[in-house]
Amino acid sequence: MIIIIGLPKLVYSQEKQAEQTWHIPDLKNAPVNVHIEMNYEEISDTIPIRGTKYKIRVPENWNGILISDLDYVKSANSKRNLYLLEQGYALSGTQRRQGRVFNYDPAHEIHDIISVLDIFENTFGKPKSIIQLGCSGGGTITLAMAEIHPDRIDGAIAGCGATSPWMANTHLDGLFVLQALIAPELPIAALPLKNPEIGEIEAKWLKAIKEAQKTPEGRARIALAITIGQWPAWGARGKAPVLQPDAKDVYALQESMYLSLLTLLPSKATFGTGMLEQAGRGQLKWNTGVDYKEFYENGNAFYKKAVKKLYKDANLNLNDELEKINAFPRIKSDANAIKYWSVPGRTHIGEPKVPQLRIHTSGDGLVYPSMAQGYEELVKEKGYDDFFRIAYVNSWGHCSFSLAEWVSAIKTMEERMNTGVWPKTDPETLNKLGKIADPEGKSRYFNYQPVTKYNRAWSPTVNDFKGSHD
Repeated sequence: MIIIIGLPKLVYSQEKQAEQTWHIPDLKNAPVNVHIEMNYEEISDTIPIRGTKYKIRVPENWNGILISDLDYVKSANSKRNLYLLEQGYALSGTQRRQGRVFNYDPAHEIHDIISVLDIFENTFGKPKSIIQLGCSGGGTITLAMAEIHPDRIDGAIAGCGATSPWMANTHLDGLFVLQALIAPELPIAALPLKNPEIGEIEAKWLKAIKEAQKTPEGRARIALAITIGQWPAWGARGKAPVLQPDAKDVYALQESMYLSLLTLLPSKATFGTGMLEQAGRGQLKWNTGVDYKEFYENGNAFYKKAVKKLYKDANLNLNDELEKINAFPRIKSDANAIKYWSVPGRTHIGEPKVPQLRIHTSGDGLVYPSMAQGYEELVKEKGYDDFFRIAYVNSWGHCSFSLAEWVSAIKTMEERMNTGVWPKTDPETLNKLGKIADPEGKSRYFNYQPVTKYNRAWSPTVNDFKGSHD
């Protein structure tokens, strides 16, 4: 189906793509929800064969910039996207595929996005520049697009994006500490989404952690798990606003760690890593060869101070506990899962080849901010840091960016694309840009370092791609 909103214009017909024919749309027979007086044109259809829904909107005052987003079909009428349309940006993107939870494939999603870019160019001509933008899964493919399809985009803005093997292992580490020290009889891996026992497992984990929180020893171990896992203490799900803990208040910080942990235990709700393993048809997580003493040292500085105080309160020896964790039986990945996630587009290797701005909320309890820091570290290690900048937003929640924060990121990216030089990306500058766009809105960029060093950066090798990882 093709819907046109605005003044009549020659529009390419997807139904007649093979004949390369053009036609003037019949606005008299347009659907009742079309407002002809609005000053943009819209195409809403499905990608041939694959059936993925997509949407394109081009305003009459188009500035030549196209913003491409994995989730545009769902978010087309969001405050951000309507603002951008009004400001002269064209927007395009898809709807996430049905059954994605059980068949997740970022490479396929990238394929869909490129198809929509092709449709856009065939219909409206080649944009002056294209910014790939997205959050969560949209951030995941944005990172990959900058690495493997620099010929199709000019810049990338990735919000709260995950690298799947990193995410699985970061989630594993905190759970492994809990298993080793609190509940050795409870499983933390090999939990497929349709496992009929997962409800019972979830109940047992909740009981074990709630009981642990009642004792000094348990509270210390929960804090250690969050610190080693490099999870945010400000990640509890619930009705916003969720209060941000004072990182210098040991007991308030530990309470927030506990509340965050309750939402990250094995359950139907924590489908994020289960979804990754369902896609790869095997155990993706591994901790063979990991030194958890080193992982602890790489943790957040405030969290480590809290751990030391809590262990002193509990009259426990921290070094003995770390040795116990290191001695606990390890988890090995499945070669097929590693092979699946080693394919370009499904993982990231820290090599952006167009300007990329990564933004992340500090209180993200789903895709941990430590992962964003890890990507920055890998980019610098590989020598691609001229293409990369990172900025953190002091906000609770996953992808909870304001209009002002999005617009300041877009304006920053525009200047980098136009001049070839990064403008200032410090919090003060970004917040000023945001306030210009939305004077009454929130702009909360701030200086932040989630951890001392990220523990789980990983790039696939030739052997991984062949399925020989151990």
